[in-house]
Amino acid sequence: MSMPATPVTLDRFLTPAHQALWADVDDVAAQEILPRVDRMESTPTRVESKLARLMADRGWFGVTVPEAFGGMQAGHVAKTILIHRLARVSGAAAAILQASLIPVAGLLHYGTGDQHTALLPRVATGDVLMSIAVTEPEQGGHIGGMTTRAEWDGTAWVLTGVKAHVGNSHLAGLHVVVARTAPAGTRTSKALTAFLVRAKQRGVSLLRPGAKLGLRGFSFGQLSFNRVRVLPDDVLGEVGAGFDVAQFASIVYGRPNLTALSLGLHEAAVALAAKYVSNRPRYHGTLADVSVVRDRLGSMSARLIMARILTYHAVDMLDRGLSCDDELIAAKGLGHDLAFETGTDAMELHAANGLDGDYAIQRVWRDMQSTYAPAGTGEVQRLRLAGSLLQEETGESESARIPWSVLHAERAGRPRHGPPVAV
Repeated sequence: MSMPATPVTLDRFLTPAHQALWADVDDVAAQEILPRVDRMESTPTRVESKLARLMADRGWFGVTVPEAFGGMQAGHVAKTILIHRLARVSGAAAAILQASLIPVAGLLHYGTGDQHTALLPRVATGDVLMSIAVTEPEQGGHIGGMTTRAEWDGTAWVLTGVKAHVGNSHLAGLHVVVARTAPAGTRTSKALTAFLVRAKQRGVSLLRPGAKLGLRGFSFGQLSFNRVRVLPDDVLGEVGAGFDVAQFASIVYGRPNLTALSLGLHEAAVALAAKYVSNRPRYHGTLADVSVVRDRLGSMSARLIMARILTYHAVDMLDRGLSCDDELIAAKGLGHDLAFETGTDAMELHAANGLDGDYAIQRVWRDMQSTYAPAGTGEVQRLRLAGSLLQEETGESESARIPWSVLHAERAGRPRHGPPVAV
């Protein structure tokens, strides 16, 4: 198979191995995933487990897992390629992959040697898919307001509570659940603990999958824990370090994953709009000949170029062990904004046909709504950037003046680049 025509703007970020992966994902997406999209759209409550198996067979769930445990150990640029190229064809397929990769971050960087030996090989093969359960029905992403609790009874932690919007809720066999373990008044950064909970444990239940606005085929549902017993060996990280586990997974993996999802949908919207106006008759030509339409297309193209460069620039920095919290934040927040603006333009260029389910742009636009809230809304991203600009310390990370991206590099055994800065 010949190498793909990857955008020249990404040449500095892509190795030959990356380009080969790009081509492989495009081939699988076109041959194996695209034919399933219409069925997923027509059955909005169905969870598409076969897609997960297809990706597992290719080893994609182990993209960041070390080779010693059977993984690809390919890094964050490779992970971005996987999610980005899948999302061009199916936002749901990309969401299934990216959602399982977020808790893998917690296991990789906070798990014990025994946890790694027992779980990482099965994660790498996709035999065990993971989810991360932090958000709650009433508290949303407000971690400090978390009400799910785990109480020590002398031999085990007893977990009780409800989590919402859990990615891969109906596919995951292992959940990373963050719960409150400290008395009232304890600082959030010390009050929470992360636990490894098997989906089939007694007391774990989940709601039937319901219809969502977008990402049909992907499950992001609600989990309930009724006095679930968790043994000490299934604590992930230290007791009281659950905030760090959640933040690390969200910032270092969640934000770039969602950025890649946005980018793929963004690219799909541009392609669909260009194809539509090029084939829609108008006057003595097509809609593409109308100057006001071409103006819209030019803006869409510019936004896509910006989003693409920022996405890959941020994860390239992450792979190189550089401090890049701000770049990850900007890529997530701005990436969604740019994609959403393009999606709106694409819908409007389709006019009334954009409201018709027979046109793919409607699916792409609906899927775009899913990338705004997870890992922090746009307002959260901008507040974080403002805090960094003003050199404000949050005092919340395990090393308050070490950026999460630098912490990632240190945990991966890389040297720290540059002095610590405010998170």
